[in-house]
Amino acid sequence: MKTKERFVFLECTECKNRNYTTHKRQKSGYKLEKSKYCRFCRKHKPHKEHKL
Repeated sequence: MKTKERFVFLECTECKNRNYTTHKRQKSGYKLEKSKYCRFCRKHKPHKEHKL
């Protein structure tokens, strides 16, 4: 059985640039948030999920 996944953008919480893409389950009930490097801010910042 294969799970359905969808692609989402990860957006920097400080400068609002969309730097990364990732995937997650189709019907998940949570917003994805990861600490990633932002090349525009030149720092590690939290990135939150943003819809396509």
